[in-house]
Amino acid sequence: MSTSAIEIQNRPMKIPVLGASGGTGKLVVNKAIAQGYAVTAPVRSAEKGRELNGATPAIGDARDEVALRQALKGQDAVISSLGTPASPAKEVTLLSTATRALVSAMKAEQVSRLVAITGIGAGDSLGHGGFLFDHLIYPLLLRNVYADKNRQESIIRDSGLDWVLVRPSILNDKPGRGSPRALEDLSSFHGGTIGRDDVASFVIDQIKSDTGCTVRRSLRGNRRSITTVPIGYDRVRQLLDV
Repeated sequence: MSTSAIEIQNRPMKIPVLGASGGTGKLVVNKAIAQGYAVTAPVRSAEKGRELNGATPAIGDARDEVALRQALKGQDAVISSLGTPASPAKEVTLLSTATRALVSAMKAEQVSRLVAITGIGAGDSLGHGGFLFDHLIYPLLLRNVYADKNRQESIIRDSGLDWVLVRPSILNDKPGRGSPRALEDLSSFHGGTIGRDDVASFVIDQIKSDTGCTVRRSLRGNRRSITTVPIGYDRVRQLLDV
């Protein structure tokens, strides 16, 4: 048994990863298992579960509270890496619907810690994705997706859970560079990318840090700087690359 992951009562920490079959979710699963976590992967089908070696699949719809409660039984914390494709014409509701069900299931199963990936452009990070993202990609392709990310963040903020919101800048598939920079104040940042590998590592770290407080962060690659938001227990972590 690895000692790099938090151990609770002489056992590995148990975490379900929602969105485990996605690009970032798979990396989260693989890295968490490598660090000694016991990972459950709620997935839509057995086929999706077979892609996640070392994780325990839990078959069901992420919007189904009953299925989520089954997946959350005996778990210690939750990572959400739920995503949805661009939808320029159609309203998007998956993220908020699934998150609402997740929050209810977590409360019912008495799991309090939630780390959720949203994205730069959500909430008060709007306008910090860079010219191409802010003026073309966001309004033409992702407007409906981010409307739902905003609903998702609001549900999490109002949940009463011990939560962390992680807002990566534009994702790429390059190898991880390590030690990403986490910002709360984005006033001097306008655009950038970050590797999914670095995001996955950072998200797993949030399971073990900031015990007993609520956090929001944005990420940028290579350097790390955490600033506490002076409002209650809320913080933001936003992930940005150099």
